[in-house]
Amino acid sequence: MARVFIFHGTGGHPGENWFPWLQDKLKEKGVETIIPQFPTPEGQSLEAWLEVLKEYETQIDANTILIGHSLGCIFLLRLLERRNEPIKAAIFVAAPIGVKPIKNWDGDSAFSGGFQFDWDRIRANAGRFIAYHSDDDPYVGLGNGQELARQLGVELTFIPNSGHFNASAGYTKFDKLFENVEAILNQD
Repeated sequence: MARVFIFHGTGGHPGENWFPWLQDKLKEKGVETIIPQFPTPEGQSLEAWLEVLKEYETQIDANTILIGHSLGCIFLLRLLERRNEPIKAAIFVAAPIGVKPIKNWDGDSAFSGGFQFDWDRIRANAGRFIAYHSDDDPYVGLGNGQELARQLGVELTFIPNSGHFNASAGYTKFDKLFENVEAILNQD
């Protein structure tokens, strides 16, 4: 059975941005969508987030699509480094991966372990990748999306004037993301 997880970012929660909208759209299609609440900003660490995800470990398999937003993208990369079997797809929205400017450089760097990633292992652990980025993100510079797409071997899905793809940028819905997820689900 196909399943989707959405990982929020720093200071985030399951009820923000486009997360509930996407969850509802996928539910209409019969797709279970899980949005875990991670400790943030207090108690925010990779170890703490991995501890929360332990509850869902058995639900992540070859039919799973993982979506990260902002810091949730770093978490997604770290999960892919740790997996022993690939997931269906990994989708990154406004990912900070270590290319300045990053507004929360210190916090993101500490969470990520210094922005060093095992790209070979990451590429081996998902059947498909999508990376979204904008040119006016106030938190994460466009170079992050460009470098992420390069490392993943995909074309960057560039959406101009979309900010950080959050509610303050008008993103309480995300049609393009839904279309992409739906296409991945229909590949079977």
